[in-house]
Amino acid sequence: MLLDITQMPVLPYSLRAIAQAIDSTDGIIIFISTASFTVIGIATILFFISRYESNNQEKLSRAIQIMKNQVSASLSNGWQISDTMPVLAGGIAQSVEANVMKIAEIHGVDVNLYDLKGNLRLASLPLPYTKGIVSTKMEPMAYYHLNDKKEIQYFQSEKIGNLQFVSSYVPVFDANGNTSAYLNIPYFTSQSKLQQEIANFLITIINLNAFIFLIAGIVALFIANRITHSFAVIGDKMKDINLGKINDAIVWTGNDEIGSLVNEYNKMLSKLDESAAALAKNEREGAWREMAKQVAHEIKNPLTPMKLSMQFLQRSIENNAEDVKELAASVANTLVEQIDHLSNIASEFSQFANIENAHKEQVDLLGALQSIRMLYDGNEKIFMQWQLSGESAILYADKTHINRLFTNLIQNALQSVPSGKMPQVQVSCMVAAETVLVKITDNGDGITAAIQEKIFTPNFTTKTSGTGLGLAMCKRITEQMNGKIWFETREAGGTSFFVQLPLHS
Repeated sequence: MLLDITQMPVLPYSLRAIAQAIDSTDGIIIFISTASFTVIGIATILFFISRYESNNQEKLSRAIQIMKNQVSASLSNGWQISDTMPVLAGGIAQSVEANVMKIAEIHGVDVNLYDLKGNLRLASLPLPYTKGIVSTKMEPMAYYHLNDKKEIQYFQSEKIGNLQFVSSYVPVFDANGNTSAYLNIPYFTSQSKLQQEIANFLITIINLNAFIFLIAGIVALFIANRITHSFAVIGDKMKDINLGKINDAIVWTGNDEIGSLVNEYNKMLSKLDESAAALAKNEREGAWREMAKQVAHEIKNPLTPMKLSMQFLQRSIENNAEDVKELAASVANTLVEQIDHLSNIASEFSQFANIENAHKEQVDLLGALQSIRMLYDGNEKIFMQWQLSGESAILYADKTHINRLFTNLIQNALQSVPSGKMPQVQVSCMVAAETVLVKITDNGDGITAAIQEKIFTPNFTTKTSGTGLGLAMCKRITEQMNGKIWFETREAGGTSFFVQLPLHS
């Protein structure tokens, strides 16, 4: 029973799969690193925004409380903000206005003072209001929270054009604890500072990430080179695997994943060598069994008529037949003919078995073909046409094998012609730069499609006699010389055999 190498255990991981896994892992690591830095960056930016808002509220809260106390003190000295006072401090006592302006300048903030109906009465920066850029009415949501909900402080984000800022509102109480006005402080520089700090952070984290990726890339390149070098060694060993020779195992001293892979490879290699040896042994035994069957069959064919002839001669002698002498001569001729046939059978099988034992030398193919041509010249029962171009075609081959190759092909061409039809065989030889091509064409019945695949199989023949080794021998001789042999056929239209051989340099 032949062993099937396809059933041999294979390595648990192929090199290609491992390489793809490494590439996939690198991609996942890069994705995770990028995602991590992105999340960290977003979280940090949100923290900056939250911290800035908290700091701004605290700063505004402290500033507005100071402003509130000082404005309340000014108003508590007897000054009141009435509904009839003109806008922008036109009717407020100069001492209140001067005091508010002084406080705003000391703390470096802008101050707006609204009456109880939400009308602007005093602004440290009156230009946007006098030009109509900003409304002189208090922001509605702030008015709602202070006037209706009676909150003591309210923060909100406001916008003038593209300028965004945080604004704080508080009520101002008089000496009796009653609300007499609403104080507002806008903080215009908070957004620009936040953007500046976020920009500085992004620049820092980008530079840090670039440095980390650079270091990681160098480390990854070093590790990848070590891994790929190991895989390259294993790959080269795999490329050198040959069933016809002893394959060397890989020596790996490390006790790691690659070591496990190498151990599996060495185990597979050992089993592969054992299976290859068993397979080669079984193939040889199978081939010799088939050869022995064919030899026995071919020998049995001539032995049968020999036995019958001898038995007939023996009965004739026992019966004192009158023509015993003539009968003995006929039997002798039959025995000689069959013995010659047995000798031919032995010769053909011997030649087929000894093809590998070639005595190679420089041989002129054109000269060999001329010698074969002389064997058929003068035979009026066949028509041979020879087209041999060139002066010489030097091959490195066994001269006996060359003669046997083309003699068999020509003989096969002659035998393919049915009886009653004159055989016509054309032999042409074309010499190229590095090869020579010999073409042998007959006018036989062609080769049917059913048997074309078996035409070079040993022991296969379409003749009633013969061993079926002729074309198989031609194929083995051609392949031994690193050449090629093939045929083209048309049913009832003849066949052409081609032999291409390399020239000796």
